[in-house]
Amino acid sequence: QIAVRACFLGFAFGCGLLLSAGRSAWRHFGWYMCSLSLFHYSEYLVTAINNPRSLSLDSFLLNHSFEYNLAALSSWVEFTLEKLLFPELKQITWLSTVGLLMVIFGDCLRKAAMLTAGSNFNHIVQNEKSDTHTLVTTGVYGWFRHPSYVGWFYWSIGTQVLLCNPICVVGYALASWRFFRERIEEEEITLIHFFGEEYLEYKRKVPSGLPFIKGVKVEL
Repeated sequence: QIAVRACFLGFAFGCGLLLSAGRSAWRHFGWYMCSLSLFHYSEYLVTAINNPRSLSLDSFLLNHSFEYNLAALSSWVEFTLEKLLFPELKQITWLSTVGLLMVIFGDCLRKAAMLTAGSNFNHIVQNEKSDTHTLVTTGVYGWFRHPSYVGWFYWSIGTQVLLCNPICVVGYALASWRFFRERIEEEEITLIHFFGEEYLEYKRKVPSGLPFIKGVKVEL
């Protein structure tokens, strides 16, 4: 099953390269296919390097959630319909280039966070502290408290800027912001339980990294 998923992602990446190499109206969609397939494959690969004990089929994040899959499908539908109705909208190369840069930045930041965290990183929020859990505050964690979420946030929005999907740009931004706000609050409750004052001091010094998200409120 791992091989099937990896081959599927490799095939999608290859198709994306073929579309990207041409001058057709689907060139920017080719960029998107490469970005999407590389993101999911590298999620599995970096997890295999960092934390092989937590490795599973779910590490590809292909079945992240019903909402995630619905969002992807919505972006494909919007791109196709707008390409048929407003073809000039999908030919704004400078805007797609901005989206591609957002995608590259977001994915690189997320993978840097995963590599910096090492075995502390897990796709599932942990409710019990293990002997190997440590509070990581160096590297990209010195910039943001949640760099992997910051990276994913801008990566997801960047994919829609790349596709010149105005409706999904707004939808992705709102949905991602809400998801990460709830996820960060849930995770920080656990981190405060794990590390106590050490995490609270870190929280005071380093921002979450996401706009208008301060994390869980602590009663003094």
